[in-house]
Amino acid sequence: MQQPQHILVIRLSAMGDVAMLIPVIYAFAKAYPATKITVLSKTFFKPIVDTVPNVHFVAAETKTHHKGILGIWRLSRQLKKLGITHVADTHNVLRSKMLRFFLGIPNAKIDKGRAEKKALTQTENKNFKPLKTTVQRYIAVFKNLGFSDINPEALPRPDAVDEVLKIIGKTKHKLIGIAPFAAHQGKQYPLDLMKEVIQKLDQEAGIHVFLFGAPNEEALLHTLIQDSRNANVVAGTLTFPQEINLIAQLDAMLSMDSGNGHLAAMYGVPTVSLWGVTHPYAGFAPFKQEDNCLLSDRTKYPAIPTSTYGNKVPAGYEEVMRTIKPQDVVTKIMSLL
Repeated sequence: MQQPQHILVIRLSAMGDVAMLIPVIYAFAKAYPATKITVLSKTFFKPIVDTVPNVHFVAAETKTHHKGILGIWRLSRQLKKLGITHVADTHNVLRSKMLRFFLGIPNAKIDKGRAEKKALTQTENKNFKPLKTTVQRYIAVFKNLGFSDINPEALPRPDAVDEVLKIIGKTKHKLIGIAPFAAHQGKQYPLDLMKEVIQKLDQEAGIHVFLFGAPNEEALLHTLIQDSRNANVVAGTLTFPQEINLIAQLDAMLSMDSGNGHLAAMYGVPTVSLWGVTHPYAGFAPFKQEDNCLLSDRTKYPAIPTSTYGNKVPAGYEEVMRTIKPQDVVTKIMSLL
């Protein structure tokens, strides 16, 4: 097919899903430098998209200007003025479906594999096998538009910005990021065990730990490092773009099945992820970090994964992550440094 002039990539949420898109867009931009790329997402995710050079960003203001059917129609008029010629819908939700209809131009949409994921997460007759990764599903969207030469790769790491340099200084310590929270409790490592992980890391020579989280989690994060010598809470102290820049400087990241792990992986930062009632087989492991996933014990808890997103915790499964021992977490992190 004739190379399109301007491709619109749609991914409205969530943070981890947008971050997993970055290695694909980066590879696409390198393979097809003559094709203009515009990413449509929520305003908050603009700093993630901005990590890829020469990619244009459009904010989907779905709670205000682009709310409802009229708002999506208004958004389609705005996008048509940009000369969009093709649409890669990597989200495939009601809003993106309406937008594709209003634009009326060649498009391709993601196959989320809902039936496969249902079979993977059901309790009875569970079909426990690895599914396509989200990155592979993204690549398939572009392939269906005629682009077959996309080999996703991590972004080159940027230099530290001034605000980040003030935090990390000129230390020769290995820098480890920890993001201890997740959207659902079924995906979150117990905080008493996480504190033990931090204390064990603090006892290692040449290690400095940075804790990531939302500003409203800052006080709780401080309780995790109150007995530590070489640990800082960065939640609430940096802007989101600055946090992304700090993550790019790390030697390793420890996260849940959550967004911060994907932000680290898009820069190729070795990322250890801890899994509770979800499982990497659903396709959401951080990019090229499948070997660094530490899993809860399925022998003891055979219904894992109980859901794709971690929002379903069956009775008796509240403590699944206690089967992941703090020393095993520390050992895995240290092996990556």
